[in-house]
Amino acid sequence: MTAYAAYDLVAIGRVGVDLYPLQHGVTLDEVHTFEKFLGGTAANVTVAASRHGLRAALVSATGADAFGRFVHRELLQLGVDDAHVQTITAGPPTPVTFCEIFPPDHFPVWSYRYPTAPDLLVTPESLPLKVIREARAFWSTLTGLSQEPSRAAHRAAWEERGRAPFTVLDLDHRTEFWASGEAARSAATWALPFVDVVVGTAEECEVVTGEADPLRAARALVDAGVALAVVDRGRRGALALTHDELVTVPGFPVHVVNGLGAGDAFGGALVLGLLEGWDLERTLHFASVAGALVSARLECSAAMPTTSEVHALLSDVEVADGAF
Repeated sequence: MTAYAAYDLVAIGRVGVDLYPLQHGVTLDEVHTFEKFLGGTAANVTVAASRHGLRAALVSATGADAFGRFVHRELLQLGVDDAHVQTITAGPPTPVTFCEIFPPDHFPVWSYRYPTAPDLLVTPESLPLKVIREARAFWSTLTGLSQEPSRAAHRAAWEERGRAPFTVLDLDHRTEFWASGEAARSAATWALPFVDVVVGTAEECEVVTGEADPLRAARALVDAGVALAVVDRGRRGALALTHDELVTVPGFPVHVVNGLGAGDAFGGALVLGLLEGWDLERTLHFASVAGALVSARLECSAAMPTTSEVHALLSDVEVADGAF
């Protein structure tokens, strides 16, 4: 009998299908053709981690439909264990997301998840608690707190882990999933005592903390009790703060094609750095370059870079410890 091996990363949350336009610089009504990809923040982060050689699994759900079958197939092809992705029958369909592509910084998104989506129907009773408890890192998103029973499932998962490192909350704020910014902030505030790492964009951190300045926002998160706050500033780089260390790194210049998957690539690379015990500067450089690589490509999940691809670009980045 094969011995059980804990996952390096388990993520819980959104999964679905991304339909990206092949005509750029035009609105959806003018688009003629689309290409289909695996999508959803939690799914993308597990794919990103898998590309770095980490053993990753997703806890989520799809509908009993063709897009659900596509999701399961793509997860496996991209190196992610789908054993804990349920198929919900007689429920909502697998969600589809469209976007418009206006490089370098305008990518409107429309998520068809009305009135709910299968990944928000994951229940506490359906969770693989042993898998979650023993994972070296557990990744969750703010979106998962927007509805029940998903919110209760997140609490059950966090209680099972007992805030063990690394229990990560990705702020992943999508306004269409919330009645108001205050509702999202309240949910995040409720979640902070359960997690030890928080990561988000500057805009997402402002929603949660009320602080527009990235450093003040990170400080507010650390003051709330998390061990590490990471602010992904995209083309402007990244910032990380602990109780006794502040690190900032510049962005890596690339020709942006589609910026939507950059944060998920950043997240998967961040997990690698945390699990490998890298110092924060090395971790942030690596994660920032991983995000930049994806922003230079059309797709998200299938575009996640390998460790060697990131290292190839890092030859141009001066890192204090010389590890690269």
